[in-house]
Amino acid sequence: MKSRFFVMLLLCSACAARLFVGVALAADEKSTLPLPNSGNVTLPLDEYNRLVELAAKPPKTPDAPPLAYSIKHADVKLRVENDGVRGTVELDGEVFHKGVTKVPLTTGMTILDAHQNGKGVPLQQENGTHVALLPGPAEFSVALETGLPVRIEAGRASFTLPVPAAGSVQLALVIPGDHTVANVSPGLITSRKSETGHTAIEATLVPGQTATIWWTTRETATPAAPREVRFLADEKTLVSVSEAEMRVAVLADLAVVQGEPAQFEVQLPEGFEITGVTGATLDSTENQPGILILKVNAPSQRNHQYLISMEKAITGAKADAPFVSFKGAQRETGEVLVEGAGTMEITATEGGSLKRMDVKEANPYLRSLAHFPPQAAFRYHKQPNETPTLALQWVRFPDGSVLAAVAESAEVTTLVTSEGKSLTEIKLVVTNQAQPFLKVSLPAGATILSADVAGERVKPVQGPDGSRVPLLRPGFRPTDSYTVSFVFLHSGAPFAKKGGAELSLPNMDIPISLLNWEVFLPERYKVKDFRGDVIAANLVPSAFQEQYAISAPAPQVAMPSNAKTQTFPGQMGGYVVDPSGAVIPNSRVTVTSQDTGATRTALTDSQGRWVLAGLPSGNYKAQADATGFKSSTFNLHYDADQPSLYNFSLSVGATMETVEVTATSVQLQTENAEVSMIGGRNVSSLVKLAPGAVSQNASANVMNLQKRVAGVLPIPIDVPRAGTSFAFVRPLVLDEETKVTFSYRSR
Repeated sequence: MKSRFFVMLLLCSACAARLFVGVALAADEKSTLPLPNSGNVTLPLDEYNRLVELAAKPPKTPDAPPLAYSIKHADVKLRVENDGVRGTVELDGEVFHKGVTKVPLTTGMTILDAHQNGKGVPLQQENGTHVALLPGPAEFSVALETGLPVRIEAGRASFTLPVPAAGSVQLALVIPGDHTVANVSPGLITSRKSETGHTAIEATLVPGQTATIWWTTRETATPAAPREVRFLADEKTLVSVSEAEMRVAVLADLAVVQGEPAQFEVQLPEGFEITGVTGATLDSTENQPGILILKVNAPSQRNHQYLISMEKAITGAKADAPFVSFKGAQRETGEVLVEGAGTMEITATEGGSLKRMDVKEANPYLRSLAHFPPQAAFRYHKQPNETPTLALQWVRFPDGSVLAAVAESAEVTTLVTSEGKSLTEIKLVVTNQAQPFLKVSLPAGATILSADVAGERVKPVQGPDGSRVPLLRPGFRPTDSYTVSFVFLHSGAPFAKKGGAELSLPNMDIPISLLNWEVFLPERYKVKDFRGDVIAANLVPSAFQEQYAISAPAPQVAMPSNAKTQTFPGQMGGYVVDPSGAVIPNSRVTVTSQDTGATRTALTDSQGRWVLAGLPSGNYKAQADATGFKSSTFNLHYDADQPSLYNFSLSVGATMETVEVTATSVQLQTENAEVSMIGGRNVSSLVKLAPGAVSQNASANVMNLQKRVAGVLPIPIDVPRAGTSFAFVRPLVLDEETKVTFSYRSR
């Protein structure tokens, strides 16, 4: 009842107010009644409830800007000089979001410099677009110095202008010549004026669309003088630090703005040796002290790319990273990526215009050159008379228990001269995961002469604690076993009429499963009493040697020439001889299962012997081939539990002729190692010559090493052409010296 009464009072008050207003309006206009005092306002109940409801609602949050930035206006001022266009592009706009915002500025222009209020503006390229990093919220005014090429055609000249995507774009262009006829499409020329031999035009351009500007003149143009070459250089550098050397790979991108360069000159860092230069437009190179000259085969091309590789030997645990520089470049920018070979931690201290960045931000082409995880990355923009600096310091940690590389086998060949010098070649069949170098501790007085990785020459280096033979080379990433070899010379002591001598092999820091060592001694010396930490090859079971011979990557499965002449369960072997009974080395034996069709191949060694392992029992067909002999086919019945040796005899004749024989004429009894004459020699006598080393004819390794001495090795060495070989074996060698001693007497 009270509320109803209060409402009735409000309604009465409202009616009274309306009546008062009506009376006031009806009164004489000259009579002015005083207004009621402010402070109390009478409202209807519905209006009052609506105001209360609005007051209870939370305030509305202001909407965020729909765009992160806006480019309001672009003012393009260009001037044509010779056959190039130079000028500035001023972009005015505003960044709405808080923090650093990427603002795309132009696409398709060559930007020489960027600044705002006299300070440099950081730029980066994303899909060909120049993007500025600008803080916000704030207004900005960025000025870009740009250059464009001019196309000269019959009767006219033109260039293409990528118009920025701004709210409005104005163009001011100065063209050489009086009364020059100019055209802009798309666009509208608003002003044209000629004075002092030039024509100035002003035009309004369509934002975001590429404009074509061309002009003609009635004046006779004088022949232009050769233009000065102007180009921009961007250098992406990979610095690789290893135990004994620093390798640098530089991917250089050159953009020619003006002229047609015939060559580029590269200033090289001191102490580095160039190891390779490649590029699509590279004709040839020329090395001068501190300068590398790149001759260009396509001067008219506007973009050039080169990959420059160099290296330098280092000692200690710190060095300065090198920077290459192109002479005459109008602008030089680049990135630097640092990696360490093996287990090491690198500390990099930058200087000059070098700015640190995350390694994930580095150029993907630069990251693809790295072999190890990058540890630091930088970018730079060289200023005039300024060179960036990067000081590197590293700590190397000992390797863990996991083997990075292992040698499945080692074939060692040593030639001994009458003066006591020894020339040794070591061939390793290596399985390598990530180890870059083989540490070699040479005997006193020894020197490495050459080294090869997978058949290509590499350069050994000298470390603080011994020599290093590379296990990898640039561009070579092995997926399977491969061969690493090196040759070293040991001065030794001259031979007397009789006495004793010692030969030794260096320590190598990777494990070697089986080491085979052939020593070739001059014919004039009679040797005996072999001692040392090796085993005479004739004392080692064939099955043990065959286990490692099968793992070698070569296509043949060859046994040492002085192995026992018996086979073991699961093996098939024998000899290939000519009609006189003499063995035929390097002949090919192909064994095919008549049950499954599987084929296995072996080559005979210097004693004519071949061996295959892992063959099941069954019927086989064997074919023996040799140069100068008829091909022969043999039908064999093979029992893996009771293996036999097979003597394949070939007839002299054309290799295209094939003779088929039965197995009964070729099988040899091997019980108790009683084997008949092979090549005029009782092969079972090899077993009875223990415990001394067995003399044999020189293998192909000796002959190949003698040839290398004559034409490949860098120094002349007088090695014997006639002599006797002795074979030794040592299993499981790891970072320890291998020695053999003997006594000799001159014949």
